[in-house]
Amino acid sequence: MSRLDSMLRRLAAQRDGLNWAAEQLAGQAGDALDLGLGNGRTYDHLREILPQRRIWVVDRVLQCHPSCTPPDQDLLLGEAEPMLRDLAGRGVKIILAHYDFGQGIKADDVAEAARLSPLIAAVVAKGGIIVSGQPLVGFEQIQGPDTIAKDRYLFYRA
Repeated sequence: MSRLDSMLRRLAAQRDGLNWAAEQLAGQAGDALDLGLGNGRTYDHLREILPQRRIWVVDRVLQCHPSCTPPDQDLLLGEAEPMLRDLAGRGVKIILAHYDFGQGIKADDVAEAARLSPLIAAVVAKGGIIVSGQPLVGFEQIQGPDTIAKDRYLFYRA
């Protein structure tokens, strides 16, 4: 599979997975969390499908498209560990999280996801769903939408 085809497959899985998770959680209270703002495409999509939820964003640096910049009060810039601790300290409870940290080196990305998993668990409400491009630990893995190959995107329930 070409890198272009792989990227298209990943983006479609991401969109379908987020839409599916939002539907599963309709009517339940809680905020959303975008871990890895990047250029802001996912954040922009979350705003569209979750218009009534507060969407927290964590990333090392702000480098998104200007139209996708989160409000200052929802943007936590810096390394993920202290930002997740900050959210936990505020008592924030996340009902839907999207995990998209990574540098593109699989072994490093998997290790980072495992290291951050307990900190993510501290902010995700019981019954919340995590949509992730990397394997996480300490969560119940669940089946996402049938349109997504099992190895393309992962789904977890807290």
